[in-house]
Amino acid sequence: MLYTAISFLISFLTLPVLIKLLTQWKLLDSPGKHKIHSQFKPSLGGVAVLLGVGFSLLLALPLSEWLTQKYFFISLLLMFLIGLRDDVLALTPRQKLVSQFLPVILLVVLNQTTINSSYGLFDLPAIPTPLIWLLSIFTLIILTNAYNLIDGLDGLAGTIGIVSLTAFGVWFYLVGNFSTSLIALTFAGALLAFLFFNWQPSKIFMGDTGALTIGFLISYLAITFVNVNYRLPESSDYKMKASIASSVCVAIIPVFDTLRVIILRLRQGLSPFHADKNHLHHQFLKLGFSHAVSVLFMASINLIMILLAWLLRKQNDLLILPIVIAICLIINFVLKKAQQAKSITHGAADQNH
Repeated sequence: MLYTAISFLISFLTLPVLIKLLTQWKLLDSPGKHKIHSQFKPSLGGVAVLLGVGFSLLLALPLSEWLTQKYFFISLLLMFLIGLRDDVLALTPRQKLVSQFLPVILLVVLNQTTINSSYGLFDLPAIPTPLIWLLSIFTLIILTNAYNLIDGLDGLAGTIGIVSLTAFGVWFYLVGNFSTSLIALTFAGALLAFLFFNWQPSKIFMGDTGALTIGFLISYLAITFVNVNYRLPESSDYKMKASIASSVCVAIIPVFDTLRVIILRLRQGLSPFHADKNHLHHQFLKLGFSHAVSVLFMASINLIMILLAWLLRKQNDLLILPIVIAICLIINFVLKKAQQAKSITHGAADQNH
C-alpha cells in the first residue's frame, strides 16, 4: 500500500507539469476520422505513469530482484520506447507491429514467459519448444494490442487497467509472489493518478507510451498467472482450477472487444486491421451514454467477470469458458437490440415531427 501510494503521488504531481510542457511544445494528439475527441490534446500520459512506478520500485525492490527480473524490465522499457516513438513521431501500423516483436521475443526467449501446455483444457502431448515460443509471442502481441485498441474513450483504458492490475496484484500477493504483486499494484496506483486528468473531459491522453506499456504488462501478468496458478497445490485456497478462463476473465474487456471487432470486420470482407468505430465503447456511445457512464458499464462487466472466476474457482475451463462466451454474446446481442430500438424510436419521432 505504501509503494502504491508513492507511485500514485509521483504520477499525480508530475501530470500537471507534463500537460503544461507538452502543450507548450505542441506535442498534441490530433483529431481524426476514427477518433472520438475533436480537440488537440497532450498524449504522453504514460510518461508520468512510468515515472511514478519507476520511482516507487527503485525504493521497494532490492537490487537482487532487479537482476532476477532484468529481462522483464528491459522488455517493458523497450515497449515504452516504441510507444514514445509512435506518440512523438508516428509509426505506420506495420512499423509499430513489427517493432513490438523485439521486446516480446526478449520476454519469451530470455525471460521464459511462455505458455507451456494446454493447462488441462485439452489432453495434448508435450508441446515442442519452437511451438511454445510462437504461441507465447502471438498471445503477448495480441493481448498488448487488444488493450491498446480500447484506449479510445476518456478514462476507459485507465479504469480497465486499474481493475485488471489490481486483480492480478492482489492474487499474486495472496500466493506469496510479492515482487510481481508490487509491480502490478504500483502501476495501478499510477493509473489512478492518471485518471484524475483523463476522466471526461480529459486533459491528457495515455498515448501509446501508456497503452502499449500497460497492455504489455497485463499480457505478461496473464501468462505468469496461468503458470503460477497451474503449479499451485490443490490444497491452496487461492488456486483457480480454470487457469485459462480465470486469466481471460481478468482481461475480458480487451479480449472481448478485439475478438468482436475482428469477427465483424471479417464478416464484412474487411481486413482485421481496418480501423473503424465498431469497438465496444462506440456501441455504448451510440446509445447516448456519456464517456463516464460507458466506462462504468464496461468496468462493471470486468468486475462481474472477475467475481465469476473467483466464485467458480473450483470449476474447470470447460465449464467457465462457455459461460464467459455466452455472457459476451448476450452483451453483444443486448447492445445490438438496444441500438435497433433506439433507431426505430428516433425514426418514429422524426416522422411525427
